[in-house]
Amino acid sequence: MTPPEDAAVTALPIDNATHIDAAGSTHSDATGIDPEAKAFSPATPSHNAFPPIGDYAFLSDTETNCLIARNGSVEWMCVPRPDSPSVFGAVLDRSAGHFRLAPYGVNVPVDRRYLPGSLMVETTWQTDTGWIVVRDALVMGPWHDHERRSTTHRRTPTDWDAEHILLRTVRCVSGTVELALSCEPAFDYHRGKTVWEYSGPAYGEAIATGSGTTAPGPTLKLTTDLRLGLEGREARARTRLVEGDSKFVALSWSRQPAPQNYEEAAQKMWSTSECWRQWINAGTFPDHPWRTHLQRSALTLKGLTYSPTGALLAAATTSLPETPGGERNWDYRYAWVRDSTFALWGLYTLGLDREADDFFSFIADVSGATNGEHHPLQVMYGVGGERTLEEEELHHLSGYDGARPVRIGNGAYNQAQHDIWGTMLDSVYLNTKSSEAVPETLWPVLKAQVEEAVKNWRKPDRGIWEVRGEPKHFTSSKVMCWVALDRGARLAALHGEKSYAKTWAGIADEIRADILEHGVDERGVFTQRYGDPALDASALLIPLLRFLPSDDYRVRNTVLAIADELTDNGLVLRYRVEETDDGLSGEEGTFTICSFWLVSALVEIGELHRAKVLCERLLSYSSPLKLYAEEIDAKTGQHLGNFPQAFTHLALINAVMHVIRAEEAASHGTFQPAHH
Repeated sequence: MTPPEDAAVTALPIDNATHIDAAGSTHSDATGIDPEAKAFSPATPSHNAFPPIGDYAFLSDTETNCLIARNGSVEWMCVPRPDSPSVFGAVLDRSAGHFRLAPYGVNVPVDRRYLPGSLMVETTWQTDTGWIVVRDALVMGPWHDHERRSTTHRRTPTDWDAEHILLRTVRCVSGTVELALSCEPAFDYHRGKTVWEYSGPAYGEAIATGSGTTAPGPTLKLTTDLRLGLEGREARARTRLVEGDSKFVALSWSRQPAPQNYEEAAQKMWSTSECWRQWINAGTFPDHPWRTHLQRSALTLKGLTYSPTGALLAAATTSLPETPGGERNWDYRYAWVRDSTFALWGLYTLGLDREADDFFSFIADVSGATNGEHHPLQVMYGVGGERTLEEEELHHLSGYDGARPVRIGNGAYNQAQHDIWGTMLDSVYLNTKSSEAVPETLWPVLKAQVEEAVKNWRKPDRGIWEVRGEPKHFTSSKVMCWVALDRGARLAALHGEKSYAKTWAGIADEIRADILEHGVDERGVFTQRYGDPALDASALLIPLLRFLPSDDYRVRNTVLAIADELTDNGLVLRYRVEETDDGLSGEEGTFTICSFWLVSALVEIGELHRAKVLCERLLSYSSPLKLYAEEIDAKTGQHLGNFPQAFTHLALINAVMHVIRAEEAASHGTFQPAHH
């Protein structure tokens, strides 16, 4: 039996949340004013046309994703793939397309939340005359390709699949409310023209197509029980709802049928929520006040996967700036090997390790192992396995709040970065510990990655941060090459390859000795690169990767040096831009992943209280929906960079679990770190 969307939806009270200020003190916020908005106010005056980055909600069906602004407007969406050209792009230019459903003349809702255990958003609106509740979801349903195989899926089918429908439902729960719909696609990053035409006998269905685009684009079908008017490139609707009224709007882009009435829409909403609940129920979450942050981060990581191939996006967006109005704007809608394997750390920590199997199959595909070819592992790939990601600039777009250029593609795809072999081998090792077996099809891929590390570890590269200056001997890259050999030796032993295990273990010892000789300064602190005293937050990985024991004096010195010298208002920078030739100009915010790394590293060296205080502070900086961009402005709390960011959420999971397990160990016994 399918329950209704909500048997009795009432206006939701605003939570009295506790927040932690920059000094570490707590205060209760029962004002109904979002604390993040307060942090934004000095930097983003009310007349700013662009919502704060942290204000967006993130939806996904693991094939497509979108961002919805607080005012009910879908402002970023690319179909049919997350790296396809945008159809709604208002986040990068206010004229580049939107899809808004909200009360007429009202821009700020009373409350907005994710339905627990899902990537479905519920927004409660109050007007002078009534209340409505809007729910948004990218629809998931039972696997539907029964008569013929999917043209996109390469991985093993699951019980659930994307239906390629963005569904929005409305219920009036009190009084009367005037509802307004505006759907204005802008195909091909607003390079094409939009043409609407009715496709049904009345006013409930219309189709939008693009013309003048650089490549053939999708066909969007809008289905609703509202009466649509077509005005140029915009589809509009407006109606008065009274208490008890329900309406739906569905935007679809495939042969999957859209709902034809509210009852069918409610059924699809229920199926979607059931899909997400079944997935999250497979995880193991501690009974702790931070549990909601762990679940939200896990759901976000799952939402950033591309289920047809097993790829995992670094983020949902392109060109959201790392510096307000700056040039550090990159396209993150691709699968970085490093980001993906680190993300699997986070999911594995919570017992959600099935995504790892699909990602390793994706790696086998792109490496050529599944068809007898051999391709060296790249830094990143398209979500379909594409190896070439040419970078270009879209000069016709204004950029988020004037931050230009807007870039698509990513020129770092062919960089030399020597950490990728270690990150992948570490992830495979972590996931094989439970099965105690190396898949036969994966062994040739792993062997090839170890051999690449052996061949290249003595060479300079561009490092974990993909600097665009000259290649250097980055310490973290050398450490990850050690990881490649160390984990490779362990995996070889597990696979019965004793000769490889012995040889690789010997080379691992050689790399370790080289790092300890050249990557440590006279203070006993690991430096960013050989022969230079500059600090780098990536050295915080040294204890987490078990390169040295956590009680080694060099580990402790390094963690404390970064905490004291590489921070801005207590939050961690990747590096000092004046000390690093990254090929760019301007400042950048603190990298949130680095701050979460510091939490984990502080726990490792026994500084639990300091770690917990920092962790509480970082959690207080989360967006109203517990999401994170790449960076946080240490002075305003403003989220900066692409959003939501997989790297940040995986580091949150590991940091939070480090603190929780250390607290448990303090009262129960031995500390068990978040991984390894």
